[in-house]
Amino acid sequence: MRIDKYFKISRIIKRRAEAKKACDTHSVLINGRIAKPGDNVKTQDIISIYFRDKILEIVVLEVPVGNVPVSRSSQLYRITKEEKRYFDEE
Repeated sequence: MRIDKYFKISRIIKRRAEAKKACDTHSVLINGRIAKPGDNVKTQDIISIYFRDKILEIVVLEVPVGNVPVSRSSQLYRITKEEKRYFDEE
């Protein structure tokens, strides 16, 4: 499954266009390498996402075949690291 679609289905990023933009701006890494929106995700991949205010690292537990209910979307991954990002204001 493409990473932009995985983000939408797992509800990590709500819209596929936003997921594509995150990849295009090099804010997403798959196993330590910069991800493109069309890169495939597989189980046990480590995905790092650099949001504006935090860094999120997840491990892919399951790649679904189709859409999943909202109640099950958080079971597709496990958060391994979540930390706030601080910016120096000058």
